[in-house]
Amino acid sequence: MSDQYERTTLAGGPVEKIIVRRGAGAGWWVAALVAIVAIVALFILVSRGTSGDAIQAAHDQGANEANLVNAATSAQQAASVAAQSAQDAAAGAARANEAAAVRAGRDAINAAEAARAAAPVEPEPAPQP
Repeated sequence: MSDQYERTTLAGGPVEKIIVRRGAGAGWWVAALVAIVAIVALFILVSRGTSGDAIQAAHDQGANEANLVNAATSAQQAASVAAQSAQDAAAGAARANEAAAVRAGRDAINAAEAARAAAPVEPEPAPQP
């Protein structure tokens, strides 16, 4: 164990301050305990091993999850396409309704003009005395 000195100068002159630092033996014990626990855990994991059935089950589960993700993605894309198609159909129906309304308006105007042209013109009544 070694003492460390720190020299500090104050207004009255130099003052020596002794700082004693002792080795932290508890830290080494904790580190050794953690290392032992890690080695024991590693030994247990290696000695247990995994069977071929467990590996196959994990593989099958991963494949099923991948299929589920692919199905969800496909469903989302189909819904997006369907929504776009519905929007396009609605826009087309609106354009068709607008064109039909314009044609109906023109036909009504033409019918009114034809009726006015076909109606006999009556003379204006003479003023009454």
